[in-house]
Parts: sequence; structure tokens; C-alpha cells
Amino acid sequence: MKHISNILTAIRLLLVPVFPAAYFSNHPQAHFIAMCIFLAAGFTDFLDGYIARHYHMITELGTVLDPLADKLMLLTVLTTLSISGTLPVWVVILIALKELFMIFAGTFLYFRKSRFVIPSNYFGKAATALLFPAIPIWIMVPGNPISLILIIVAMVFMTAALLSYIHFYWRRREFLSDDYHR
Repeated sequence: MKHISNILTAIRLLLVPVFPAAYFSNHPQAHFIAMCIFLAAGFTDFLDGYIARHYHMITELGTVLDPLADKLMLLTVLTTLSISGTLPVWVVILIALKELFMIFAGTFLYFRKSRFVIPSNYFGKAATALLFPAIPIWIMVPGNPISLILIIVAMVFMTAALLSYIHFYWRRREFLSDDYHR
């Protein structure tokens, strides 16, 4: 029971390659199955976060793997949709640049002596809240204008989150650089 949150995160990581395999399969319900995989990953994200906080089971490993699993799933889904020709590539590029920056910056900060992790913020949570309904709609009804609007607004929130993270880091850079040089 102690590691249930990390197990759920591991399941989410395992679902990452399953999404494109399902989406591009020849199964008559391929897109529906892929959508269910995305929703299952989202549910495990919610569940592992709830369990970890509610039962005080937050672990160092989970703190690192949870956002990594989220970012990998998001990038995989968006790349899959772009490869299929339904999602404009510029959406994937902009979101990928932000997410890859966060992965590399987060990894760099984490592996410093302080094991520093940038906490999530309102903008990032809002972007996720907008993408969670937008992506399943897009999977089932590509080009849906409501879904496109949600994705664009989510991208605005992602940009605000990125700027907020940069500001957060910038304000704490002296603390972080002192820790690095010890």
C-alpha cells in the first residue's frame, strides 16, 4: 500500500507507448481505444496524486516520475495526432518546446544536491484541466472547433506557467547556485 502512488505512475508510464500503438492499429475502434487509454492515464494521474497527498505517501521518486509521466503522455498523444494529420504540427512544436524545457530543467534541478523540484502552479493546472477534455474530443472528432479553442487557451496557460517557472527559478537561483557549489 505504501507505494501504490508510484505503481500508478509506473502504469501511466507503461501506457505511453500503448497509446500510439492503439491509435494506429487496424482495429475498427482504434481511436476509441486510444481515447480510453488517454482517459485511463488521466485517471491514474488524478488517483495517484490524491492517494499520495491524502495518505501522506509522497515519495521522492513519485515527485520526479509523476510529472515526467504526464509530459511523456501528453507529448506522445499530441505527436500521434500530428503524425495522423489531424493536429497542426505547430501545436505539437510549441507544447513540446515548453515540456522538453521543463523536463530538462526539472531533471537538472532535481539532480543537484538539494533535490530541488519546481512545484506545479495554477497556470499549469489550468492548462491540464483544459487539455484533459480537449484531447479526447480531438481524438474522436478531429478539427472540432471547441477542442481547438481549448487547446489554444491551454497553450496560453502553458506559456504563463513556463514564464512563472522561469521567474520562480530566477528568484531562487542564488540559493540553488550556493547549493551547487558546496
